[in-house]
Amino acid sequence: MFRLLAASLALVHLTVPAVAQQPTAVAPVLVVHGGVDDAGPGQLSAQDEAAIRAGITRALTQGYAVLQKGGTSVDAVEAALRAFEDDTTFDAGRGAVVNTEGIAELDASIMNGQTLQAGSVAAVHHIAHPISLARLVMERTRHVMLVGDGAEKFAQAQGVDLVPNSYFITEGRRQKYERWKSQHSAIAGHLGTTGAVALDTHGNLAAGTTTGGTSWKLPGRVGDSPIVGAGTYANNDFGCAVSSSGTGEYFMRDTIAVDICHRVAYLHQSIDQAADFVIHSELKDQGGDGGVIVLNRQGHFVEVFNTRAFWRGSIGADGKPHVEIFP
Repeated sequence: MFRLLAASLALVHLTVPAVAQQPTAVAPVLVVHGGVDDAGPGQLSAQDEAAIRAGITRALTQGYAVLQKGGTSVDAVEAALRAFEDDTTFDAGRGAVVNTEGIAELDASIMNGQTLQAGSVAAVHHIAHPISLARLVMERTRHVMLVGDGAEKFAQAQGVDLVPNSYFITEGRRQKYERWKSQHSAIAGHLGTTGAVALDTHGNLAAGTTTGGTSWKLPGRVGDSPIVGAGTYANNDFGCAVSSSGTGEYFMRDTIAVDICHRVAYLHQSIDQAADFVIHSELKDQGGDGGVIVLNRQGHFVEVFNTRAFWRGSIGADGKPHVEIFP
């Protein structure tokens, strides 16, 4: 009997694979936005529209290249948003809008959907790439958010070079500020926050948002972009990553980004259903305007907005950037 038992155990041992089967790689996806806008079809110049499309394409290409090489979703989000921060077309980094004193104040956040780690910075004046500083906060401190002078002292300690505030302010932004000072409410502001959500080959989600905020804001004003759960959120377990653009005060009051993900996780809504309700009912009923990009772990994404335009783009399995501005 014992010989038979030993033989059976040996047989069982031989039929168990020596190496566990590796999980199937996921097709990566990257979705980005360059912000919502009140200019409808036909109201943008051909030059402006071309610049928007080129900038979104550049962000998609740089971020997706990271994913194609096996980089993480966090890596891809950072790469895409650094591209926006270098592009004067958008309200992020160089080209950011200014506050009532003519100063650029920048905000950014990033979140890792696998670990739920997050980092953000707010009201910084001398950081060329706030999204990268937000990542340093996430990975090299025990905190989530650093603001103002404290964030910039941390940046210096990490070897980040500071730039003069004038670096961010283009001639076009300066001229518009001068007109606003003389006319005030007659000069419209800008809502062009930039953001990205990504799914990497390992099935992990990430989200990030970077912005100069809203035009003519009071010094020290912080919107939803650097607030985890309001403007940015990613959670693998919820199967949901979100980045937002719009009037941040409304996104903060309703914690829009995490609300969408909670609806997916707890009400078992699709990301389409969740985003549609939050943007077209919850947000709009309060007079809030804006839009979101939302991505799940199956690579499905939605772009939902209640404004006249939402500058956005995506890239997936076909490797081709797809860019849209209007509905």
